[in-house]
Amino acid sequence: MAKYAIFFRFKGETVAHAIEHPTDRSVAVAKAAKAAGGNLEAYYWMLGDPDGFGIVDMPDSAAVAAMSLAVSSSGALSLVSTHELFDAKQVIGLLTKAKAIKGQYSPP
Repeated sequence: MAKYAIFFRFKGETVAHAIEHPTDRSVAVAKAAKAAGGNLEAYYWMLGDPDGFGIVDMPDSAAVAAMSLAVSSSGALSLVSTHELFDAKQVIGLLTKAKAIKGQYSPP
């Protein structure tokens, strides 16, 4: 499975509702990830912009895109930004492929 970081920013009214009705949002995110065929590895709020991120394991980019669309459709967020993650071992393979491609590419 591929690993993705999903960054999010809450709308003001979402934060106001969360203050009045505190809940563990990681439960809802884990449920959405499971419904998309994956699982939630981590869920964090953070200082600054954006408001937080989750790390999910998903079978493919279509699954994580479907999950992101479903969560976005709730209207609670003003930003959902999804990024595939690569561990250090995968980077060696990526760099090797890039080296082969670089020799074939000519700039405009």
